[in-house]
Amino acid sequence: MRSIVREDACRSTCLDSSRNAESQVGAINAAISAKIGQQKFRIWFKNSTRLTLSDGLLKVGVANQFMASWLQSHFNAEITDAAKTVMGADCRLMFTIDSQLAAQNPGPGLNFQTLSANPAPSVLSASVAHPAQITSPAATFANKLKLRFDNFIVGPSNELAFNASKAVVCDKQSPFNPLFIHGGYGLGKTHLLQGICNELRRTRPAATWLYMSAEDFANQFVLALKTKKLEAFRGRMRQTDLLAIDDIHFLASKPSTQEEFLHTFNTLDLSGRQVILASDAHPKMITQLSEKLVNRFVSGMVVKIDAPDFKTRCEICRQYVRSISKVVPEDVIGFIADNIKSNIREMQGAVLKLVAFAAMQNTKINLAMANSVLAEHLERSDPMLHISDIESTVAEFFGITPSAINSSKKDQTIALARHFCMYLARKHTRLSSSEVGRLLGGKNHATVLLACKKVDGLVARDAQIHWRGLAGNKVCQTKDVLEKLEKELR
Repeated sequence: MRSIVREDACRSTCLDSSRNAESQVGAINAAISAKIGQQKFRIWFKNSTRLTLSDGLLKVGVANQFMASWLQSHFNAEITDAAKTVMGADCRLMFTIDSQLAAQNPGPGLNFQTLSANPAPSVLSASVAHPAQITSPAATFANKLKLRFDNFIVGPSNELAFNASKAVVCDKQSPFNPLFIHGGYGLGKTHLLQGICNELRRTRPAATWLYMSAEDFANQFVLALKTKKLEAFRGRMRQTDLLAIDDIHFLASKPSTQEEFLHTFNTLDLSGRQVILASDAHPKMITQLSEKLVNRFVSGMVVKIDAPDFKTRCEICRQYVRSISKVVPEDVIGFIADNIKSNIREMQGAVLKLVAFAAMQNTKINLAMANSVLAEHLERSDPMLHISDIESTVAEFFGITPSAINSSKKDQTIALARHFCMYLARKHTRLSSSEVGRLLGGKNHATVLLACKKVDGLVARDAQIHWRGLAGNKVCQTKDVLEKLEKELR
């Protein structure tokens, strides 16, 4: 009898828990709608996502990889904030493919399967290689790498990086090991890494290769340690003919993972196997990266990708329009290319938004429509800065080194430079306070918030600030300092 009572109580508890989760999901949806507006919510969420909540994990079920990439890159912060508002605490977020949604049309007036050609590949951190070598659960999002050399638009800003990438594959003995490609967000680094892997598969099908993010490398390394399968992990990493690691700067401030990667690199290099790396900063500008790794990275070919020029941007827009089988007038392409100058993904997002609007309104795209529909988008599309750019600019202005900003030193000049660096990073990047702190020497988010508050106070009263530069003592008004720093960053 007691067993039956316990079972009934258990069922009642589970039912209450389920109802509570459903209620919270409804509240999260309402919060998202309030944050982004009803129209955006109807287009991107109402019939296109399925939220499930369990043990502090919010799963966002979507129909396909494109939708996952789009929502993560455009609404990640809003979803996270909405969940925190409802839950009263931070909530982990995961994007998954929902089989039921995949079988339905995921959006009114739009065929997202058509629009999803060449989605932003690095949003979902997938580890992909030969089918037999796929080792990451994230690889279930794709069976192969989508980006190839033949759909990479070459211009003055990326020609050297493109030629170096081709040489790695075409030459019998690569002249560059490692090949280290660095540059800002959305400029084509991932495209070149995947292009190299696809070209190797095409020209040397017997060769083995592995493409993954540095985060995936770190996660697999930690898992191998926990499960005592370190030798199997090392075998996968060190017996491949080519290892391509994206976002290698992720290894900063992870000494044990850096040490493991150093041994992996040395093993591959000594056996004449190729290593290709991509980062948002030059090896010497990646803070808290071991000197041994920096020396290995700069011993090969280090090449930078800059923002594309107008002609290249126009051609990138044309190619993207062709890839989604749509028609966009040439003057509209020129308008987008002229207004979005530093980020390829921003351009593609603008084209996609315009195409979506025209499809929903059942009308043709024209310049007036582009000006209206993209007004808000273009206001937010100033050239994206990277924390490494800010770090080096601020360090040079105050006459110190980037490593000093990342240190724990509290010298007046260093502390002042650190405060301005944190303030500018929060203002000009999409990084959270926690991310800024982590990248600037492992500081916590409270330190960043305090630094921003201090600079805000200095700006409000245009206080006179003092520091010791390379040429001696310096004195300047706060607003003048900010103006000079932002002018240099532009």
